[in-house]
Amino acid sequence: MSDFGLVVIGAHFGVWLKEDIEKYKNKNILLVEPVPYNYEILEKEFVEKDNIFICKNAILDEIKTDDFYYVKKNSINKLKKHWASQIGSFNKSHILNHKSKRFEITEDDIESKRIEFITFNHLINKYSIDSIEKLQIDVEGAEYKIMKDIDYDKINIKSIIFESKHFDGTFTEGEKLKEIKDKLVSAGYNLKQIDKENILAVK
Repeated sequence: MSDFGLVVIGAHFGVWLKEDIEKYKNKNILLVEPVPYNYEILEKEFVEKDNIFICKNAILDEIKTDDFYYVKKNSINKLKKHWASQIGSFNKSHILNHKSKRFEITEDDIESKRIEFITFNHLINKYSIDSIEKLQIDVEGAEYKIMKDIDYDKINIKSIIFESKHFDGTFTEGEKLKEIKDKLVSAGYNLKQIDKENILAVK
């Protein structure tokens, strides 16, 4: 079993992770990213880094092979939002629910791929992870399913930063978010809302 400095579920193509990757450069790092054009960038960027692992699975609360949806690469410029490449989900409706006057996404902008979904526990076993200094989760509405499934007594996670804005549906926070907050507090974490979208939990 190994100690990991950084584990990111929903790593995108790493552009916003440079500071953290530099911080943990002498420790094991796991970047989880199922969108093909994103993980291809990660693989090229870190091909020579023996301590950085790239996982192409999607994380959920069950092991299965199913459709994973994401914005087509050639639709990103058309939609005129840089964050369009970040929107990958097990739920196609979640992506379509981002539609607005400034983000006119349609069914034609969405691609799907059959991939293997695994649980957090399976991920931990796959990479023989014993402890994590920082866990970051940004998975477009799957945060609840993942965080509910984590056994916080089984693995030592020092800090967790997670996106909260989609916990109870697209751009919705409610009882599911409260449930996870209560679970984290019971596990010994102190919680802090660090901005409108993210919560930090520190043990």
